Amino acid sequence: MSGTRFEGTIRGDTREERAKLLQWEHNGIAIFQSTLYKTVSAVIETEDMVLVSDPCWLPHEVERIRCYAIDKAGDRPLYILFTHSDFDHIIGCGAFPEAQVIASYALADKNDEQREQILEKIHTFDDDYYVTRDYPIIYPEVSYPVSEEGQQLKIGNTTLTFYHAQGHNDDGIFTIVEPLGVWLAGDYLSDLEFPYIYHSSKRYEETIAKVSSILARHSISMLVPGHGQFTEDIEEIRRRQDKDEHYIHSLRSAIVAGDEQRMAALIQGCPYPRNMQQFHRNNQLLIERELHSN
Repeated sequence: MSGTRFEGTIRGDTREERAKLLQWEHNGIAIFQSTLYKTVSAVIETEDMVLVSDPCWLPHEVERIRCYAIDKAGDRPLYILFTHSDFDHIIGCGAFPEAQVIASYALADKNDEQREQILEKIHTFDDDYYVTRDYPIIYPEVSYPVSEEGQQLKIGNTTLTFYHAQGHNDDGIFTIVEPLGVWLAGDYLSDLEFPYIYHSSKRYEETIAKVSSILARHSISMLVPGHGQFTEDIEEIRRRQDKDEHYIHSLRSAIVAGDEQRMAALIQGCPYPRNMQQFHRNNQLLIERELHSN
């Protein structure tokens, strides 16, 4: 698969800061990347539907994704997929009132207090940076909850296959869109980030271990992570799997050995050290708690 990587002005946009939002477009697949955290949203078009994943971050970015998706959809149904419930991934939910929502049952089953905690993070972000949105800040109301490993949703000749993806948080899912062979991975398998573990390192390892079986079961043409760059290279997907498995195993081993130098070396040369060192430290604290609880 080959497509166009956009380096100049997006069609219909004139503002310089929007120039690189649309990263790539080909054969019914459009990849958008936010200015913030290089967060990725995809718009996937088949003969049966248009699917938007995790539209985010800034209001003009969400609006650009919305306009693109609505234009592509025409008379076809519009679906929005939330790969997990982190606030940066659901922040655009209210901009798509006509869309049917797909997400995990665990995301849908959050209680009122948990939902409010997530929404409060959005309000705090917007207040911190004086951001005003022209759509409501809401928690997703899920039309199609995913509860089973390998569960499928068939829409005409389009099939969505879902796999649980826990570890980063407790409600993630992988989604394979066929016949296009697109894998929407959420906050896993990034070229930019090491594993950010909020829920469980063991669950994270179990999720990453699914890469081999997914590649065996599906003809994957593109992996779309939640942050960083997509890839069409199967070997690159395997390299990302190996990298993430190595990070978790090595961090756990270094913690057991009390080797601070090994821990620090694991993220040596990371691209955004002032930020990423804190995520690495949080991983260390979480794994220490896990070890002490065993």
